[in-house]
Amino acid sequence: MTIQPAKLSDPVIRAFVHAVNAHDREGFMALLAPGATMADDGSDRDLADWIDREIFSSHGHMEVDNESAGGRTLLARYRNDTWGEMRTRWSFTVEDDGRISRFETGQA
Repeated sequence: MTIQPAKLSDPVIRAFVHAVNAHDREGFMALLAPGATMADDGSDRDLADWIDREIFSSHGHMEVDNESAGGRTLLARYRNDTWGEMRTRWSFTVEDDGRISRFETGQA
């Protein structure tokens, strides 16, 4: 059963999912700490290039099925125009200032 984004436990992760689903690049970028990094399927990627390609230019969308680690790990069905839908895992490192310094995603 899908967890509605408004019901996600962690407010930063809730905002992340909302920004992805609303295709709000500016709101998404505001959630990231300076120098934020990410990995996809275990490999570090260029953050700006990845989010443009995998989220914003391809209409990415997340439907969260489960959360753990205080809401900072998600199991989600992620889809975009490039790859279709896949089951994915997302984990986030959130700094004390409430911004994401790293996220990791990949097929689950």
